[in-house]
Amino acid sequence: MQGLEISISGKKLLISKAHFLQKLTKPMALYICQMKILMVCLGNICRSPLAEGILQSKANKLGLPIQVDSAGTANYHVGEAPHHSSQLVAKQNGVDISQQKCRQFKKTDFENFDKIYVMDSSNYSDVKRMASHYFNANKIDLILNELYPHENREVPDPWYGGMEDFKKVYKMLDDTCEVIIKKYLAAQQQQQ
Repeated sequence: MQGLEISISGKKLLISKAHFLQKLTKPMALYICQMKILMVCLGNICRSPLAEGILQSKANKLGLPIQVDSAGTANYHVGEAPHHSSQLVAKQNGVDISQQKCRQFKKTDFENFDKIYVMDSSNYSDVKRMASHYFNANKIDLILNELYPHENREVPDPWYGGMEDFKKVYKMLDDTCEVIIKKYLAAQQQQQ
């Protein structure tokens, strides 16, 4: 018989998968099944690394089983660390994004993530085109729609701007990530 081996207080138990799933409580299921979120911008160098770092930091502080990643629709910066100004504004706000590495969006990201947030309508169009038959409109949205529902506002790209532009983008993303966390907590409470 195939089963799952579980260790409780040092004792190993072998139970069938069907029995385990039948007895699984909702709070335990929520803990085991983490939510996976992908942040996407053009180069994965300014906005999406900030969004990843901010949301992951908030989730970690609350002990939430949320995993955040980021990607770019273009491959300009693959393997590079985030823009120095993004790293600086994050650090000034207690968030470390220095270990992140830029990567390009893959169509299979739709299979691997529960939610994909894009920074602007161009990113949305690019993701839709790149994903091809993997595209799922129910999994993707402009990130600022969490803060301003159905308004399709965009997070401006600070790439050509100064530090003030990076600070404004950080504030937008921080406010939005706070809403994402609150919605996650509310949904978690409803399921209990």
